[in-house]
This record gives sequence, C-alpha cells and structure tokens, in this order.
Amino acid sequence: MTGRIHFGIVAGEKSGDILGASLMCALRDRYPAAHFSGVGGPEMERLGCESLAPMERLAVMGLVEPLGRLPELLRIKRSLERFFRKTRPAAFIGIDSPDFNLRLAASLHKNGIRTIHYVSPSVWAWRKGRIHGIARSIDLMLTLFPFETAIYREHGVRVQCVGHPLADEIGLEDGGEQARRKLSLDAAAPVIALMPGSRKSEIRRMAPDFLAAAAAAREKFPELQFLIPCSGVENRRLLEELITQGGFAAAEFRLLDRSHDAIAAADFVILASGTASLEAMLLRRPMAVCYKLAPLSHALASRIVKVDHMAIPNLLAGERLVPEYVQKEVNRENLLREIERFMANRAPDEELLKKFAEQHRFLRRNASAQAAGAIHDLLTENPHAS
Repeated sequence: MTGRIHFGIVAGEKSGDILGASLMCALRDRYPAAHFSGVGGPEMERLGCESLAPMERLAVMGLVEPLGRLPELLRIKRSLERFFRKTRPAAFIGIDSPDFNLRLAASLHKNGIRTIHYVSPSVWAWRKGRIHGIARSIDLMLTLFPFETAIYREHGVRVQCVGHPLADEIGLEDGGEQARRKLSLDAAAPVIALMPGSRKSEIRRMAPDFLAAAAAAREKFPELQFLIPCSGVENRRLLEELITQGGFAAAEFRLLDRSHDAIAAADFVILASGTASLEAMLLRRPMAVCYKLAPLSHALASRIVKVDHMAIPNLLAGERLVPEYVQKEVNRENLLREIERFMANRAPDEELLKKFAEQHRFLRRNASAQAAGAIHDLLTENPHAS
C-alpha cells in the first residue's frame, strides 16, 4: 500500500477535528499519497479531507437531545454508508462521536470494510452492554487513556492506548508569561478563563451562570480579568448574545479564538467537563470542572453512570484533584465561591501541580504516530482490507 490509499474518516466535533488532523498527518508519513474523505472540520479540511457533510451537524450531546435531530443524522449516516460502500476505503476511522460513528462502523464492517474507532466511548462507566456491539463492529480501538483498555481486552477487542496528542504538543514548561505578553495582559493582575463548552447546547446551559459568577466576583475584585475562548464564529456570536441578554458589561469579558492562549494566560479556569479539563491540566492550571446535561438526559444518565469522578484529571489520578460541579451544582453561588477561594490564596498549589506534571509525562506517547502505526499494522496483517 505504498501508492494511493483511501481512508474514510468521520469527526463530529472540534476536539475530533483536531485529533483527526493530527492523525491524517501521521498517516501521510506512512502513506504519502493517502486520500481522506468523510466528515471533518476546518483542521481536517485544511489538510485535504473531502468533507461530505458539515461537521457541526453531528455535534449533539446527551441522551435525549439527538432525538430531535434523528432524521437528519440518519440521512447523513445513510449517505456516508452509500459512499463508503461504493468507494471501498482501506479502512474507516471514526473519531469520537460514538453514537454516530459506531453505528456507521457496524454497517461498514458487515460489508467487509476494516473499521477503527479512535477515542473510547465511556463504556467502562455506563452502558457497559455496548461492548458486545463494539466487539462486532470494529477491528481496532484506539484509546487516549490507559485505564480504558482493560474492558476491551476482556472482550477480545483489539485495543491500543496511544496517549493524547495534546500531551505531546504541550510542553512541560510553563508558558504563562509568554501567553500574557501575547495577549498584552498585565503580568500581575489575576486572570480567570471561562470555558462553558464548545457545543451550543453546553454554552446555553452553562454560560449564564459562568458570566453571573464572574460579574459578581468583579464587583468584589475589580482587578480581575476574564478571558473566554470561542470555538468558531457561531459560538462567539452566541456568547456575545448571552453577555448582552444577561445585562453584563461586554468590556468585562475578552473573547479569544484559542483555548490554549486563554488557559495558559490564566491563573484559574472554570470550564465544562471534557477535553478542556485535560488541556488545563497539561498547562498546569488549577480549575473547577462543571458538567450539566439537559434535565431528562441527566435523569437517565444518573441511573446508569457508575463512576466516582467526571473530570479527566480526577479520572486519571483516581482521586479528586480538582472540584467538580454537576447539574444544579453549576450555579452562580458555587462558582463565585470558587473564584473567592482562588482570590484568597493565589499561591500555586505545588502538590497539585506536581500531580498534573506526572500525568502529563504519563500521557506523552507520541499519540498520532502510535495511532498511525497501529492502523498500519492492522492493514498490513489484513492485506485484503484495501
């Protein structure tokens, strides 16, 4: 397979787009003429991925929310099925978005197409019965975190932990001073990053409380500066609307394009649970992590989720390193209390930062190259896959 090779690839949200772009580069190191088609965002499209549907149409979160979009999601799935059955890629790679990608993978696998899933769903935490369907649907599971592999091995699923590309990309040194200079921030003033999520539904649920807590804190601590990274033009517009609707002064909040800059420049971060908490950990920033679903989704999930922690730093450490707020706990009062606690003692927690650094080194595994190598091994061992 040294000549032209076709990979099907589907990412359903921003974090998947970033992972997909990095994986595409690593696969092209092995297959210089590789062609990619499916669904990708701006990062993947910039590298030549032929996107057959807008990525944002797949970005839906929760147990109930996808039902309202089900007809559209099914149309996209059927369209991709037809395309991949016709073009016969060497492999289909689903990146995260498990409810969509694993169903698509199941159909393609039945038609003799090799299937790979990159980023394990939380099958170790809830809906464990999914493992049987996953075992029938994929040829290779690529996980980001070591604790995710055991359940796949128990059920005979080929699995490899590759680490997380963010751990490779983010240096072990502290880049706070450089980030502040880049953003022309006062080096001495306290800075807090607010990150209410990358999906519109998350932003609508959490941003009002984030903003209210920040505004209340600003009254007590006028020197506070707040940064809010925005993933895309539409999310920026939504945040601007919420700031206006809430009666907040727009000048109190500085909206940025890159989460990395906002977190690196901050002293403390309030964020939605997900990749942002990993990024904050890798950048050595104390944080408060929030998780809030639509009420019905949470009612269903709370009956079946069996984990002690939600935040990635806590899951990795097996202990509560950072505070977590779930559902109704995500409110102005609790978040204001976190800001006040931070302002009362701005000295770095050296023990916490040491544990963050340990996890960082543990996850540095050259993830994209490892993932590409595992895919290459699969296809080499199964030459008829192409």
